[in-house]
Amino acid sequence: MSKTWRPATQLVHGGTLRSQYGETSEAIYLTQGFVYETSEAAEARFKGETEGYIYARYGSPTNDMFEKRMCMLEGAEDARATASGMAAVTAAVLCQVKAGDHIVAARALFGSCRWVVETLAPKYGIECTLVDGRDLANWEKAIRPNTKVFFLESPTNPTLEVVDITGVAKLANQVGAKVIVDNVFATPLFQKPLELGAHIVVYSATKHIDGQGRCLGGVVLSDKDWIDENLHDYFRHTGPAMSPFNAWTLLKGIETLPLRVKQQTGNAAKIADFLAEQSKVAKVIYPGRKDHPQADIIAKQMTGGSTLVAFELKGGKEAAFALQNALDIVKISNNLGDSKSLITHPATTTHKNLSEEARAELGISPGTVRLSAGIEDTDDLIEDFAKALAKVSA
Repeated sequence: MSKTWRPATQLVHGGTLRSQYGETSEAIYLTQGFVYETSEAAEARFKGETEGYIYARYGSPTNDMFEKRMCMLEGAEDARATASGMAAVTAAVLCQVKAGDHIVAARALFGSCRWVVETLAPKYGIECTLVDGRDLANWEKAIRPNTKVFFLESPTNPTLEVVDITGVAKLANQVGAKVIVDNVFATPLFQKPLELGAHIVVYSATKHIDGQGRCLGGVVLSDKDWIDENLHDYFRHTGPAMSPFNAWTLLKGIETLPLRVKQQTGNAAKIADFLAEQSKVAKVIYPGRKDHPQADIIAKQMTGGSTLVAFELKGGKEAAFALQNALDIVKISNNLGDSKSLITHPATTTHKNLSEEARAELGISPGTVRLSAGIEDTDDLIEDFAKALAKVSA
């Protein structure tokens, strides 16, 4: 495979393995295990003396194709496909820490991600400090002698804050810590965390990579040494493996990723501009707008906006519910990155388990709404919002 291929070509042809039958589409290897011609061959395989597959929990040809394709897109040396995005996050964090270690994480995280570092990790003696990730000084102040991991999303869920990835990576390198970036909201097309200095990148492939509401999946990407030394054994023995069928589904979805993300991002930008002009909308946050509070960092580390828009309605929860209930094309769902436009109310869904004070710290008010723009006609979506806003009490 050519290393000079551009992303759109990589996502159609990268990592393809063909059987003796020469199939056009990638094959699905729905098998739990593999057979060996001789006992000696089995012994050599388990010793690592010969290449090949051993058990589907460790890897399969279909999963291998997905991992290689993601590596090409991300610029990573190695990857492991997981059963879900949260499996990827949990594996990436826990595989490299032990009791007595310390994690520094941005406080603006998806609810389940925050639970892993704030609630689960401390149960095993791993300390955690949450910081306002927008200010590099907060990361620096949180460093302890036992700090091993920095974890962040950028842009964040759901308020689309941005973290200076290069700045955080420089601080981490000074103390020998590793930076994990959840890059879902930027997509691998608009942001390259490894190029910015991060050490590990995670995705919920359920989102844009599938992008059509069909299956769960996740992936962890890094350099080969880190995968071999940290993730390899954790992955083999704890079993967060992706189903080969899901890997095949994601392979088919990823072929159209650039086309879908381009349309979704264009729709999101135009909807954000429309909403910013509406009297019933208190504020709009979108990484592609000049009024984003961190537009300077966005210009430095992102090559595009986002498929997500966060906005706040003046009437609080009542107004947010009224808007969502009045939409016709845009559907209410806590998922994102789908071909269909989806909308959710974070305070009562994705971030409902946070305290009211914690939500306020993150900028999630009762009137905050998160839109994931789909690939529908732009004018139809804007008309849908116009009609729905007309039904919201002033």
